[in-house]
Amino acid sequence: MQRLYSEIPNRVVTASNRVDYAYRDTDGRDGEIPLVLLQHFRGNLDYWDPALIDALSGSRRVITFDNVGVGGTSGATPDTVGQMARDAIAFVGALGLDEVDLLGFSIGSFVAQEIAFHRPALVRRLVLASSAPKGAAGMHGWSPDVIGAIGGPQTTPEQYLGVFFAPSQASQQAGRGVLGRMSSRNGNRDAMTDWATREAQYDAVCAWGVPDHSALQRLAALRMPVFVANGDSDPMILPHYSHLLGGLIPHARVKIYPDAAHGFLFQHHTEFAADVTDFLG
Repeated sequence: MQRLYSEIPNRVVTASNRVDYAYRDTDGRDGEIPLVLLQHFRGNLDYWDPALIDALSGSRRVITFDNVGVGGTSGATPDTVGQMARDAIAFVGALGLDEVDLLGFSIGSFVAQEIAFHRPALVRRLVLASSAPKGAAGMHGWSPDVIGAIGGPQTTPEQYLGVFFAPSQASQQAGRGVLGRMSSRNGNRDAMTDWATREAQYDAVCAWGVPDHSALQRLAALRMPVFVANGDSDPMILPHYSHLLGGLIPHARVKIYPDAAHGFLFQHHTEFAADVTDFLG
């Protein structure tokens, strides 16, 4: 019987880098390739929409985790995407996994790309949600209104809705539903991310976005199938970066979801989960 994400307990595993990783695991059948999720800027285990995880885990094992220094995981958050990728590889190794599918969201999609470059044999298929390639022009930091909304010490529900969902009534209503689902877990909630994590992650985002045309060429090295997706109104990572990724990665498909922003995968969780399941299958 499938377990709901809101009811899955937090677990801890110690990796070879001596970090204690907080994670949640829907479990699955022996021999099944799990789907490992990498979270967005300042997000922890409770910032995944339970409806999305439940939809994804209907047909496969899904694992969410906090990378180093984030939420309930020990250590200090690194300030480079490359180190975040090596830390994530250590976590996967601690679970004894030799091959995984990856779904990276926002900064998690940057980390997922780096994992695929560093350890290509580990990644069977790759999903990049609200993503951009390293070195793309215009990605050197976020716009003042975006960083003002989600980069301060506290983010209000209205600020979250303004970045993660489109201005339309339908999208905003969907966003309020997402917030309600995220807060539905009654106990054993994850630790909140701190300011040091915010600073380190934003440093990593800015370094990722330094214009570098040569960095774009390395995407040709990704030989696994890749699914790239975003909302059509994302103010944080503009959807044209999805098309750029799709044009540079040899085996990529791109989908842009309508009337949606950075949190398109939560707003359209049923459709997105079906698309991901079809792609991974």
